[in-house]
Amino acid sequence: MNDYVEVRMDVTPCDENHTDILAALLCEHNYESFVPDDKGLTAYVKKELFDSDIFRQVIADFPFPATVDVKWDTVEGRDWNSEWEKNYFQPIVVDDMCVIHSSFHKDIPSLPYDIVIDPKMAFGTGHHQTTSLIIKRLLELPVEGKSVIDMGTGTGILAILAAMRGASRIDAVEIDEFAYVNAVDNVKINNHPEINVIHGDASALADIAPADIFIANINRNIITGDMNAYATALRDGGIMILSGFYDDDIPVIQDAAEKCGLTYIDRNMRDRWVSVMLKK
Repeated sequence: MNDYVEVRMDVTPCDENHTDILAALLCEHNYESFVPDDKGLTAYVKKELFDSDIFRQVIADFPFPATVDVKWDTVEGRDWNSEWEKNYFQPIVVDDMCVIHSSFHKDIPSLPYDIVIDPKMAFGTGHHQTTSLIIKRLLELPVEGKSVIDMGTGTGILAILAAMRGASRIDAVEIDEFAYVNAVDNVKINNHPEINVIHGDASALADIAPADIFIANINRNIITGDMNAYATALRDGGIMILSGFYDDDIPVIQDAAEKCGLTYIDRNMRDRWVSVMLKK
């Protein structure tokens, strides 16, 4: 069976933090994929796992003062790769150096770094501005021979690029089980078995040797809450690249980072989204 339930949640007021928290709460109830927008979140779960009663719990646990209106409908089974090809996932080219595409795409430009990502339904594909911002960082930094931790790896794009750029060790950590499985699959597709994909949260960092480069593309609240664990996982002199937040959030990120012994270096920005680079 390949049927899903599509759940639409309209949130008033709504911003990225609202949709990120909703997605995190729904992950605990077998939801596999999420499409956020400026009015709320569309989420998908296998039909046999759908339970309408969970929304009372999710809304009760929602930490923001907001109204959440929920409606849902069944989406009949289909070729989801074909749906992505037609409606969502188009190849991405960054700086004429890196192309990200699915195995079903044709006529892909020949570039130094060719990453194949086969997302599950609407799960992340690298189109978001923050992913492109970090890709640009990884294309500019000297990665060869460096150890890298990719926190919140998602589909594994950034970890795979680090491996392609010659990183000596790559640990990719992902809390969501569905994303973790997808990352493992994508690592295999790109033939980089040296990438160690770990299912866990920031507590998993305690068992990983400190890295030369630490990446986290998550959101402001999670980053600031876990900053100390991130800093501990970075060796002295190492570089940290953070994204998943807006330009207005930099002072909050910078304050949390400085308390953990990290020094702000610079930022890059796209459509108000930013990545910041820090040094320990």
